[in-house]
Amino acid sequence: MSRDHRINENIRVKEIRVVDEDGKQLGVLSAREALKLAEEKQLDLVEIAPQAKPPVCRIMDYGKFKFEQGKREKEARKNQRIINVKEVKLRPNIDDHDFDVKAKNAIRFLKDGDKVKLTIMFRGRQIVHPDLGKNLLLRMAEQVAELANVERQPKLEGKNMIMILAPKQQQE
Repeated sequence: MSRDHRINENIRVKEIRVVDEDGKQLGVLSAREALKLAEEKQLDLVEIAPQAKPPVCRIMDYGKFKFEQGKREKEARKNQRIINVKEVKLRPNIDDHDFDVKAKNAIRFLKDGDKVKLTIMFRGRQIVHPDLGKNLLLRMAEQVAELANVERQPKLEGKNMIMILAPKQQQE
């Protein structure tokens, strides 16, 4: 349904298809007759399908409809999860303890539900040994295997080698 609906006197079409508050079709009526029916029931006439031939209008409580629509939208926004990409940078000749610290950071990011971008930065002549970087990234993926899936395999981009890990979905 569109954001703004034409209601009551704002419906400028001569003939409309009318549906009552229970969802029962009342047939094709003139706009005046339909508006009279809605006023007798102390409800609003709301155009819900203006592109149809003839346009479809429903007799309903418009205020209640807008309130419930707002509630549904708010609930949908509440259930959304924004996924960030956190980056962990490494060098090809990293020490074991430093590697463990970087792995702990990656694990923390994954537990928070964020993706992790692992970047190995090569300097100078280190670039002639991309296998060292790839082994390091695969070792990191192995260390966080119970928390993450490899979304993108290690790939050399310029002087950096990049791999992306995505958190595994929890079974509910």
